Amino acid sequence: MPSKPAPPITIDAVYAAPGYLFRRMQQIAVSIFMEECKAFDLTPVQYAALIAIHTHPGIDATRLSAVIAFDRSTLGSVIERLQAKDFIERKPAPEDKRIKLLYLTKSGAAILREIIPAVERAQARMLEPLKPADRKALMGLLVQLVDLNNEASRVPLRAEDALEHMGKAG
Repeated sequence: MPSKPAPPITIDAVYAAPGYLFRRMQQIAVSIFMEECKAFDLTPVQYAALIAIHTHPGIDATRLSAVIAFDRSTLGSVIERLQAKDFIERKPAPEDKRIKLLYLTKSGAAILREIIPAVERAQARMLEPLKPADRKALMGLLVQLVDLNNEASRVPLRAEDALEHMGKAG
């Protein structure tokens, strides 16, 4: 059986590749988020961390990493920045003082309440160019792709496993 000839190497092939398009959309998504949320001086990852800490007060950094699917080594600097902004505080775990548990401060809770409309505007802007039916279809396909490819990630989403150990799943 003759082998299939290799496709030509062109920039158009790159532009049409799913990985390239996902990367470009990630760049666009972050840009829109930063534009809409510039008054709050938060990145998308910082926002996700605040939401997770709000939802699961007393979460530790390892579980936070699993809940937001963000690598543990980089998450340390995210936590430090949030603490420097006085949005979170770290308290030693009662059973093991080496483990630091994360809690929102009053200013952290306040910024979350204030930023929500800007985040919602950003999310809407990302999909705005599409027709409503296409938005729904795209979101359904993205959820499916992310779920089916979770294990291929450098940092798979492990929210349920992590929260099970906290005794606060949900």
